[in-house]
Amino acid sequence: MEEITLEKLKAMFSLAAKVVAENEAYLCKLDAACGDGDHGVAIKGAICAANDAIQAAADLKGGMFDAGFAAMSHSNGSTSSIYGSLLMGVADGIKDGSQSLNAQELASAFKAGLDSMRATVKGEVGDKTVFDALIPAIEAMQGAGSVLEALQNAAAAAKQGAQNTAKLQAKFGRARNLGEKSIGTLDPGAISNSMIFEAFLTASKE
Repeated sequence: MEEITLEKLKAMFSLAAKVVAENEAYLCKLDAACGDGDHGVAIKGAICAANDAIQAAADLKGGMFDAGFAAMSHSNGSTSSIYGSLLMGVADGIKDGSQSLNAQELASAFKAGLDSMRATVKGEVGDKTVFDALIPAIEAMQGAGSVLEALQNAAAAAKQGAQNTAKLQAKFGRARNLGEKSIGTLDPGAISNSMIFEAFLTASKE
């Protein structure tokens, strides 16, 4: 696959929403170990709202902006803020009138999204949050020779980053209060982010 078109983007978000919805209970169970136990509900709400906006979109840039706005407007606490600012930032990184995105354009747009999100939401790799999957995923997209390679790299990096959270002590949220007791559990935000990138990759191949 050489480029991401609007139709391909719709397929990617559709599968991501489906996968997250199917894993809602599992993600809530992961969150219950150290948090409020509602991450599955929150990420399902955000990604499904984003998907609905994408499905109604007429162009790439507008679709990503609308997806981000929809995720932001769907009241799911920090999850809405994270994905809303990310997707609206991705939209800012897409040129007006773009009908498709090649590997460089896709990576650049996601980098713009990451920069936008990090300007408003605190977090670094090692904090045992979604950032442990999201930052490596977007960094791994940079310099890829094809869209498929970019998505493969992102999915692999997100998966590894998510699995690494089991070794980490939480630094944010309710889990922070558990101190060393938070070590040994997977971060639900990182896991759901890994699911999303894996779904993007799978849908891109179809």
